Amino acid sequence: MKTIDKFIIAILSIIILSCSASRVTTYWKKPNIAEKSYNKIMVIGVIHEADRSYQERMENHLVGDLRNLGYNAYSALNEYGPKGFDKLSKEEAYKKLRVDSVDAVITIVLLNKEKERYYVPGRISYSPYADYQHRLWDYYNTMRNHISGPGYYTMLTKYFWESNFYDLDTKDLTYSVQTQSFDPASTESLAHEYGKKIVSNMQKNKILSKHKEGVKKPM
Repeated sequence: MKTIDKFIIAILSIIILSCSASRVTTYWKKPNIAEKSYNKIMVIGVIHEADRSYQERMENHLVGDLRNLGYNAYSALNEYGPKGFDKLSKEEAYKKLRVDSVDAVITIVLLNKEKERYYVPGRISYSPYADYQHRLWDYYNTMRNHISGPGYYTMLTKYFWESNFYDLDTKDLTYSVQTQSFDPASTESLAHEYGKKIVSNMQKNKILSKHKEGVKKPM
């Protein structure tokens, strides 16, 4: 393989291994809905018990990003506990939220988590060995030893997420977005990036506007 080909592969591998950002893969918006401001938004994570740490961080970061827009936003895990809605009927759950003056809900669902095996090429480097440039085989052997080292395989994880936005006044789904997170550096960084992506996309599609009244005190 040519040196330039190895260099390109190495750069791509570095990008793959260091990339932890979430990206929006697809979204849907209810047709002909007007931009609206909400008084209280509840963020509800629907995540397996084994991934409870994800639920806590995902909810809290999305809540923080919504509050930065001036919204009263709350984490369902913090407000109601890990099983706050588990034994409720849909009517009881709706009533519980409305009693607490919630008029919108954003869900966070971990649709799937899968591992993939990637090959990482060996060490690629460049140094201007000026002393050897006029001695062909010294230069050749020196550069050959520095061009590549042994490669290795590594397991990387992909996370597939979905968030829905429900208007509780109309009981309608008004927006849905799916994202993919590739091998995040940590749960904290994943949650931080996810919240930013979702709120940004919702603003772009005029699902949420900046709340003029600012953040209110918790109820």
